Amino acid sequence: MRVAFVLGTTSGGTGRYVHMLVEGLVRRGRQVLVLGPRSVEERFSYARAGARFVEVAIADRPHPVNDLRAVLAVRRLTRDADVVHAHGLRAGALSVLARPGALVKRGAGSAAVAGPGRSRTGAPREAGERGRSAPGPVVTLHNALTAGGFVGVVYGVLERLVARGAGRVLVVSPDLGARMTRLGARDVRAAVVPAPVPRPAKRTPQEVRDELDAGERPILLTVARLAQQKGLETLLDVAAGPWEEGRESGLGENSRPDVVSGAEAADPGRAPLFVVAGDGPLRARLQRRIDDERLPVKLLGHREDVPDLLHTAVALVMPSRWEGQPLTLREALMTGTPAIASEVGGIPEILGEAGILVAYGDVDGLRAAVRKLLAAPGTARVLAAEAERRGREMPGDDDAVRHVLAVYGGEAPTGD
Repeated sequence: MRVAFVLGTTSGGTGRYVHMLVEGLVRRGRQVLVLGPRSVEERFSYARAGARFVEVAIADRPHPVNDLRAVLAVRRLTRDADVVHAHGLRAGALSVLARPGALVKRGAGSAAVAGPGRSRTGAPREAGERGRSAPGPVVTLHNALTAGGFVGVVYGVLERLVARGAGRVLVVSPDLGARMTRLGARDVRAAVVPAPVPRPAKRTPQEVRDELDAGERPILLTVARLAQQKGLETLLDVAAGPWEEGRESGLGENSRPDVVSGAEAADPGRAPLFVVAGDGPLRARLQRRIDDERLPVKLLGHREDVPDLLHTAVALVMPSRWEGQPLTLREALMTGTPAIASEVGGIPEILGEAGILVAYGDVDGLRAAVRKLLAAPGTARVLAAEAERRGREMPGDDDAVRHVLAVYGGEAPTGD
């Protein structure tokens, strides 16, 4: 089987996911081609994983001339592929357009779509005869449309193109699946995105607390790109309080949710310290507000020690506008760290009972959830135990590779 992956600009989870699929497919004897911008090869080294990489300029914004060149390049380079698997809306739309003759005219304006593995006459297709009779590409959608204005209109058109032209659509959240079905997608399935096992913490929680100058304050961790989708302005609103210094009523001298490793040195009666690991275009604006309002928030930038931070934190806080299957959330569960998160996208399905869900943008609700977790050791204990249990159930790399192979073969994956 010859598999061609098509992807656009990415610096995060999508690129790592494709790299994992490349390794798994090559290990199983499949030939793999990866088409995308030079930047993705430089970051993820698909060739080193066993794929053939060919540069195709697929940007993250529409550009008629460059997009036409990309369509023609994808069409030429995937001519002999048995499966074309695109990742992301832009790459998916260009891959749909790159498939020649999806509709074959018959008679007076009627049309028929050639079935998988069949030519126009109904005879089995030979290898290399993908061409006009091939089924549409497999498209995995990793993100939802959150932009408005002209960009939103353009991406709405791309969504319809993918829904109607893709052979199969894989989605990372139930709301994405429902949307693609409404737009006319014929075969929509849940994507299986594995969660890498986090490395053990290299430092003790106290060592991390000392670095952050946290004192006895409980630490609440957010790991995110500093971008609009992540809801970080809401996080700052929550951090603004009010928070009561000193112990809250009803807490004894030694009361704290000490089942969570990060809380071992924390005093739940003190105002929490919100710690954000990640970088992005909003950093300067967020830092100005933190400084102007003297908020209890630290922006750490990109960090390689996220497992250390998770072991130190009382909880992961995820105020996102939308998420699919966030790796950070699953990593938190694997370390037994509960989460307080927006009830959006794929988060509820992943989190289960291992945290507290809050409506997106509900500042009072999010602050109340933080207070509840800090003030009630029993709640923290139950959520941490459930997080650890959920973490053990996360799918692995082999699960994801077996899933896509079943999708490529047109079968319903076991357990779907």
